[in-house]
Amino acid sequence: QVQLVESGGGLVQAGGSLRLSCTASSRIFSLIAMGWYRQAPGKQRELVARLSSSGITNYPDSVKGRFTISRDSAKNTMYLQMNTLKPEDTAIYYCNVVFGISTIVWGQGTLVTVSS
Repeated sequence: QVQLVESGGGLVQAGGSLRLSCTASSRIFSLIAMGWYRQAPGKQRELVARLSSSGITNYPDSVKGRFTISRDSAKNTMYLQMNTLKPEDTAIYYCNVVFGISTIVWGQGTLVTVSS
């Protein structure tokens, strides 16, 4: 079973940047899509970035223009570049991949805290 490990979270001041990484334990075949989600205290998990196998990206309006999802297939790693961070971006960030016949794997999460 593929495992995902996130890294790169931490504490940053408002206006700053962070880059999150998500590395898979092995190459993923029949990839459908990969994405980043976040969950703030008391709120539901929400999508912040999605990258399909064909290269199409999707972002909600709340992060559009500030966050960028990308991947390095040679390293089995995907990234989330987060710029101009706001206090409301504070959350646990999770990566996931969808592959095969809709198999979904989640990472363990990494905490991002943005101070005002």
